[in-house]
Amino acid sequence: MHDLAPIARFSRRLASDLRDVTTDLGALDSAGFWAVAVDFEGRTVCARFGDVRRLPAPAAAPGRWRGPAPRAWTSSMDRDTYQKGVRAVRDRIATGEVYQVNLCRVLSAPLGPEDGAPHDIAALGAALERGNPAPYGGTIRLPAHGVEIATASPELFLRRAGATVESGPIKGTARTTADFLPKDRAENVMIVDLVRNDLGRVCAPGTVTVPALCAVEPHPGLVHLVSTVRGELRPDAGWPELFAAAFAPGSVTGAPKSSALRIIGELETAPRGPYCGAIGWVDADRRTAELAVGIRTFWIDRTDPGGPVLRFGTGAGITWGSDPAGEWAETELKAGRLLAVASGEHAGERSPDGAGPDAGGDGPGGRTAAGHRAIGRMLS
Repeated sequence: MHDLAPIARFSRRLASDLRDVTTDLGALDSAGFWAVAVDFEGRTVCARFGDVRRLPAPAAAPGRWRGPAPRAWTSSMDRDTYQKGVRAVRDRIATGEVYQVNLCRVLSAPLGPEDGAPHDIAALGAALERGNPAPYGGTIRLPAHGVEIATASPELFLRRAGATVESGPIKGTARTTADFLPKDRAENVMIVDLVRNDLGRVCAPGTVTVPALCAVEPHPGLVHLVSTVRGELRPDAGWPELFAAAFAPGSVTGAPKSSALRIIGELETAPRGPYCGAIGWVDADRRTAELAVGIRTFWIDRTDPGGPVLRFGTGAGITWGSDPAGEWAETELKAGRLLAVASGEHAGERSPDGAGPDAGGDGPGGRTAAGHRAIGRMLS
């Protein structure tokens, strides 16, 4: 694995020539171009690169991605366990302990022998860019530091331009706009309020606004409700203070955040790792940055005694209005297309069953019957 050179790629930026690696978020206020990966559990890797180039077009695949077998995927929670978790969250809501909790599971599949050529996360990143293009897609490859991440994230965690900071929480997922439920908008508004409070801890009084609320945003195979929260940082607030106020992202925790995190720790059966963390870049010289919420994200885990494992997380926001079967279906909807790309079953913009991305839906929560068959094959 150490033959793979450290790189980071985000949109049209390709960073190489690794100079420094640190766990100190304060380094992001210094100088240089940094790739940033923060696990949901708080493990932080900031990598400064010396060479950053603008690419005229999407980067060509560095080699063929050799993904796991389509039927090799297993879940940290099966259907029954997940639905019991949804009911447990609803019980906590009924007692007033919490209003919303994002309940997640982690999918895993062995990558198999490397046969002299290591599995390259950059090749998976290129496959994701072709099969599931996303506004905050990217790759961080730091094998010696245990970071091999490819994301097709549609969600903005933090964007900075000087003192202006912006977040774009997603809450509400459906196959089509007609499939949105009343709980989707309520959930989005709830999390927007949480993000407003988070940014208000480090922004100047009166500067936190919501320029967009519950805008419909299309993505491959599904649609989201997306809001925008913006503010002006106080002069004494740097990256450590911003992360202390805003991390973990409210859209993947719940409200109140402290109660949601406690319940997540009780109900989830596997660490989230890079999933639901923060992934992106910081240009300290220009005081600009773009960090995604680590959803629709794969990572290679080389610590498993059986050999390298590819992992991927999926989840859903649980409210009082949640239906356990519908929430399980939402986790399948979010995972199906991405697992197909990672397992080599998704060609271009077509689904594993041959249906285009605009095929109609008849499953619970807007999940298509074709999509149910595809994800069922992979997790069976």
